[in-house]
Amino acid sequence: MYAHKVTPGTRVRLHDIDPGANGGLTKEEGRARFAELNAELDVMQEELYAAGIHALLLILQGMDTAGKDGAIRNVMLNLNPQGCRVESFKAPTEEELAHDFLWRVHKVVPRKGMVGVFNRSHYEDVLVVRVHSLVPELVWRARYDQINAFERLLADTGTIIVKCFLHISKEEQEQRLRAREEDVAKAWKLSAGDWRERERWGDYMAAYEEALTRCSTDHAPWYIIPANRKWYRDLAISEALVETLRPYRDDWRRALDAMSRARRAELEAFRAEQRRAQ
Repeated sequence: MYAHKVTPGTRVRLHDIDPGANGGLTKEEGRARFAELNAELDVMQEELYAAGIHALLLILQGMDTAGKDGAIRNVMLNLNPQGCRVESFKAPTEEELAHDFLWRVHKVVPRKGMVGVFNRSHYEDVLVVRVHSLVPELVWRARYDQINAFERLLADTGTIIVKCFLHISKEEQEQRLRAREEDVAKAWKLSAGDWRERERWGDYMAAYEEALTRCSTDHAPWYIIPANRKWYRDLAISEALVETLRPYRDDWRRALDAMSRARRAELEAFRAEQRRAQ
């Protein structure tokens, strides 16, 4: 695979995974392969939507400028917007803080037939919360098991989960932040907070490594996506999605065949009723 799938129970060391990987492909080869996968994903989304048996939840995490927004635009480009919904998670509101940390997340998971994309997610509660000591360590450490139990519940009730960590290098992030400063038309993207968070790069890498290690499971695996090359990032995410969804297609097609037979029978009965009335 183009992405690095985290085997449950193995220790993640991000410095061992090249964020600039290209899978041995040229940019043109990568884009051609991406187009093939994206076309297949388009067909599978239609089947997922029509069958209504499963939901798909794609979780995107990464440092600032890692490309979460760009990945959503490109990977979801050909999907039917009626069957997709993107949720972004920023600093929790007063209402959200008055509930358990999963409350705001659980109420927006996709319903059956839908594709849901989380731009950041419940993992912020073991990442930024940990790095900035927003709650006691005893609290955030308990959340790994709570997250695993939550995702187990989702999987057991029909949600297919794909989690992608967009892995960029510190050097690449600096280049992207400086490029933002030079783009006058997009000055609205500038944030001093991005540079402040960058000062805690090592703390964030440690937090990500533990989250990826402790929360990659058979039912909700983590994929580490080399993201220095934007075209390769999109390719790796698309492949992870397609490879995950393929085994479910037989179930969807059986459900759709049954629906087709029922609809045809209903139409034939209607036609027969019309003939009798003539």
